[in-house]
Amino acid sequence: MARIAGVNIPTQKRVIIALRYIHGIGPVNAIEICDKVGIPHDRRVNQLSDAEVLQIRETIDRDYLVEGDLRRETSTNIKRLMDLACYRGLRHRRGLPVRGQRTHTNARTRKGKPKAIAGKKK
Repeated sequence: MARIAGVNIPTQKRVIIALRYIHGIGPVNAIEICDKVGIPHDRRVNQLSDAEVLQIRETIDRDYLVEGDLRRETSTNIKRLMDLACYRGLRHRRGLPVRGQRTHTNARTRKGKPKAIAGKKK
């Protein structure tokens, strides 16, 4: 089991797929990392040498914001919006959709389980 950026990545999967298990690395970044290090796209994690794993680890540490640092930055950005009391910050504070979606129906992911309204007519 290879450990990169504090995450155990699966050994049986291809490197491009396995790198996506790291928060902050998607399909495009995974391909970019493999190209920088010079790893073929069809190589599996268990076929990597220790030197290649080390190169991947160094590339990610040097060029990408991942895992804890990325989560911390995202949460500080949201807190900043909430402290400013701008529209987006107020929506975050109330737990409503931030990007203009409708709330009359839907929006259950942000609003949570539906709450019954007492005395509402059928």
